[in-house]
Amino acid sequence: MKYENLLIDEEDGILTLTINRESALNALNTQTMLELQHFFGENGPSTKHLKGVIVTGAGKKAFVAGADIKEFLALDAESGAEMSQRGQDVFFLIENFPKPVIAAVNGFALGGGCELAMACHMRVASEDAKFGQPEVNLGIIPGYGGTQRLIQYIGKTKAIELLMTGDMIGADEAWRLGLVNHVVPHDLAVEKAKEILNKIAKKGPIAIQKVIEAVNAYFQYDQDGFDAEVEAFGDTTDTEDFKEGAAAFIEKRKAEFKGR
Repeated sequence: MKYENLLIDEEDGILTLTINRESALNALNTQTMLELQHFFGENGPSTKHLKGVIVTGAGKKAFVAGADIKEFLALDAESGAEMSQRGQDVFFLIENFPKPVIAAVNGFALGGGCELAMACHMRVASEDAKFGQPEVNLGIIPGYGGTQRLIQYIGKTKAIELLMTGDMIGADEAWRLGLVNHVVPHDLAVEKAKEILNKIAKKGPIAIQKVIEAVNAYFQYDQDGFDAEVEAFGDTTDTEDFKEGAAAFIEKRKAEFKGR
C-alpha cells in the first residue's frame, strides 16, 4: 500500500511514523486510518528486526488535533457505529502490536489524537503538549476507545470529568495523572522515545512481546490477566533467550538475545 499521509523513517531499527497532514493539524481522516491499519496490521508485523515504533505528528502545533469532522456530517446511527468500530479495530492493532509503540506528543492531542496516543504502549510529551477529549462540544462522545482507555490510565473520577467537560490538560497535569510517562523540553519527545526503545531493545524480545500480551489481558473482559501471565511465563521459559539470559546472569555478562 502506498502511504499518502504517513511518513516512515527507520534508523537503527527504530521506525518513526509521522502523521503528515500538518495543514489539517494531522487530523485523522479515512485515508489516514486506512494507512495506520495497513501499517500496524500488515507492514509493521512483518518487519522482524524492529526495536519499536514511534508515532508522532508533523509540525510543531499538533500531534493529532482530532478526527476529520467534515467526514462526520453524513453519519447516522448505523454508519456512526460502523466508523467507531473501525477506529477501535485500528487502535487495537496498535495496542496489541508485538513491539513497543511510543507516542511522541507535540502540541495538541485531542479527540482521536488523544485516543491514538492512549492506544500506544507509552507516551512521551513535549512541554507544550495538550490532551483532551472535547467531543461533547460537538454533541457526540469519543468513539475510538477514549471512554475506556482514559479511565484505565487516570481513573474514573478524573476521566469522567474530562469526558463531560471537554477540558484540555497540559503535559505536566497529564504526567501527574498518569496519562504520560515523561515530559521533556520542546522538540525532544522523539529523542526521549528513542532512548526508551534503545533501552528496551537490550532485553529479551520475546519477553517484551509477552509483557505486552499479559498487560493488555488485564483490561480485556474475556480474558483473565493472571491466566494470561501464567501462559506467557510458561512460553518464555521455553525459549533460547531465557537460557541465554539465565546463563548471562550466572556468568555475570551481558546477554545476547536472538529472539528465539
